[in-house]
Amino acid sequence: METYLCLDFGGTKLLIGEVDVSGNILRYKKYDTGYFNQRAATELIKNSINDYINTMGWYCNQKPLAMGVGLIGRVNTADGIWLQIDPSRTTPIYLARQLSETFGMPCHIDNDVKSATRAERVWGFGNISNNFVFINVGTGLAAGFVVNGRQVRGSHFNAGEIGHSVVGSGNGVRCGCGRMDCAETVVSGIGFDLSARALKGKYKTNLNIPEGDAGRVSVAEIYSLYEKGDELCTVLVENASQALADLIMNLVRFSDPDTVVLGGGIVASGFMYEKVLTKLNPVTMRFVTNGVVLTKLNPDFIGLLGAAAVAMDK
Repeated sequence: METYLCLDFGGTKLLIGEVDVSGNILRYKKYDTGYFNQRAATELIKNSINDYINTMGWYCNQKPLAMGVGLIGRVNTADGIWLQIDPSRTTPIYLARQLSETFGMPCHIDNDVKSATRAERVWGFGNISNNFVFINVGTGLAAGFVVNGRQVRGSHFNAGEIGHSVVGSGNGVRCGCGRMDCAETVVSGIGFDLSARALKGKYKTNLNIPEGDAGRVSVAEIYSLYEKGDELCTVLVENASQALADLIMNLVRFSDPDTVVLGGGIVASGFMYEKVLTKLNPVTMRFVTNGVVLTKLNPDFIGLLGAAAVAMDK
């Protein structure tokens, strides 16, 4: 049985699992990550793979054909180099070569959202479209573009950082990139937290806003309080849904897709999705013939499937 060892490495967790050629997740194990630099992250990845091998073994006692890794940050997938996490954490590492040599199997790496876009190409809406945008609305906000069947990467492997587009629903928050009111500061896990803190003095609310660095606000709680008419949560949801709708319409004008696919924890429940649809201009959206759709792939495991697609594609 042909299998692939797959790693989905994000800001809060690392998932390691084995996936077959049909996209079936055979088993997996979760590891905590947290704030890290690339060198520490590389050691964490290696130690976690060793733990997975020692505690789980290989599925059917058969070593995987190859390894695929989806990573946050900028990745040179052609040369297997993890270039950076963000501008403050830039230490180019030949991660694919290191993992290949350590674990004795071919290894290929890519950015996490670009990996998820690959999964969408193989097992999702890519089966009916060669021109689609995959938008991941999770802790952050980013996208993958497929144009005429080819995935867009850019001259510095930085294409798709749509979270740093400025939209009209800002809350007066400065983004980590230096600009004001980027979309990611309004519609993402980070954005809901930043916006709640910026606006909490202007509106009545029952939302629990943790003190200092004690954690982020709960997006699920924001959605629940919105339904009860909470003033702050109403503003947060309306601003976020308008920002995402505006962003989608900008991207539609940019790359002329016939399909826009939404993924990530912020939209997975369908709550935000329904509100975004009402804010889309029909003239702008008239050529998006397959519509704005939620991914059919499980949002909890699309990263693992993306890593499998990375390994298989090579």
